[in-house]
Amino acid sequence: MNVCMKCGKPLTRIDIGAYKKFINRGSTRFLCKQCLADHLGVSVELIDRKIEEFRQQGCTLFL
Repeated sequence: MNVCMKCGKPLTRIDIGAYKKFINRGSTRFLCKQCLADHLGVSVELIDRKIEEFRQQGCTLFL
């Protein structure tokens, strides 16, 4: 099971997709959305909006 490398929270496929999209597509360790938002200095809401935009564009990380 994948867990956040910072807080240990279990990860969803959306968490993993977001990390791959915003940080590194080849990663094997990931951050949850909250820790990713903290790392990037943005809100979780902004990440959610961007994920929805990418989903509408057909990004396969968020299907």
